[in-house]
Amino acid sequence: QVQLVESGGGSVRTGESLTLSCGASGQTWNVMLMRWFRQSPGREREFVAQIPYRGSETRYVDSVKGRFTIYKDSAKKTFYLQMNNLQPEDTAIYYCNMLERQTTIEWWGQGTQVNVSA
Repeated sequence: QVQLVESGGGSVRTGESLTLSCGASGQTWNVMLMRWFRQSPGREREFVAQIPYRGSETRYVDSVKGRFTIYKDSAKKTFYLQMNNLQPEDTAIYYCNMLERQTTIEWWGQGTQVNVSA
């Protein structure tokens, strides 16, 4: 099993920055991708960014490209989402996620609220 613990959410104003972190514990040897999703009220959960557990090729949803950066600290089994120039439409609960290879099991963090006011 894999346990994910998130931190770093909060309330900011338009244009400000936040960094979310997601620390993993347990059996991560089979993890393929580390990802961030978000969900705002009345909307489906949306993919935000991903980075391979082994490797460095990142991918982002178009709406955050150039503003958000996903990165990792493999030694700490922790990955991050640096969010710059936040906009009100970024307001959501942010969830971290790990996807296992072969089994395709997904592990989720508890979610952290990000509020961006105008």
